[in-house]
Amino acid sequence: MNHKQEGAPVFQAPPLSCDAHFHVFGPAEQYPYGGDLRYKPPHAPLEDYLDLAAHLGIERFVFVQPSAYARDNRCMLDAMREIGPARCRGIVDIDENLPDAELQKLHDAGVRGVRINVSPVHPPKTGLADSMIPRIRKFEQRFLSMGLQSCWQLDFLLPGWLTFELMPMLASLKVDFTMAHMGMFLGRDGPAQPGFVALLDLIKNGSGHAHVKLTGSYRMGTLPHMADCAPMAQALIAAAPERIIWGSDYPHLSFADKVGSVQLFNLLADWAPDAATRKKILVDNPQRLFGF
Repeated sequence: MNHKQEGAPVFQAPPLSCDAHFHVFGPAEQYPYGGDLRYKPPHAPLEDYLDLAAHLGIERFVFVQPSAYARDNRCMLDAMREIGPARCRGIVDIDENLPDAELQKLHDAGVRGVRINVSPVHPPKTGLADSMIPRIRKFEQRFLSMGLQSCWQLDFLLPGWLTFELMPMLASLKVDFTMAHMGMFLGRDGPAQPGFVALLDLIKNGSGHAHVKLTGSYRMGTLPHMADCAPMAQALIAAAPERIIWGSDYPHLSFADKVGSVQLFNLLADWAPDAATRKKILVDNPQRLFGF
């Protein structure tokens, strides 16, 4: 869906607003895909995304490595260089044993975190959560030992059942982390579902390291309007407005023909009708979390 055909956003994004979760895709011959594709990768170059960002009033950007490229982060890093370090950050997918010198190069390029990514539709699997913990702890230890804990984070995209299973480990982390797509708890199950209640408690009463991204509502909500996401988004904002950030999840991948980018941005007006709260979510919180 062409964002300009959707019309103008229903509210004015405050200056220095940040899109904290989106992807870019380049030509396949230049940036080959990994072997385990969850979706048909689109051609979604940086210039197309920046046109959308200008339409929405977004001035700061956090690139997130898409699963289609596996651990080849070149497409994202090249796009980051085009924008420059003053206005963008990146979340990469890397091996936990990457040498310190390579981690430092990524830091110098504007990278501020590592993605821990499991398909949002992955069915429950005994032992999966336990198998992930050593890698997560290794990154935590490395951030701490390298003095990166104040600026690097772990970025989780997990199905809701796995978010819930990992909750005790998440609560014990000593580094900042984000939960994409509101933890992937389905809107139809409502804000009283046990996993979501645990997430609310984590961001409200936890150590202060947990943050939630208002992203990918079409993955949890009922199309076309995703109204069942509203009670959950509103509950998160009410619980800890200083721990919430927003992202477009552009280019929406397999949902691109079902939702519009402006439509998704406009949901924030319903979830956070107060302009001061939206400024926290779009400007203040990402500025602190990503070090703009």
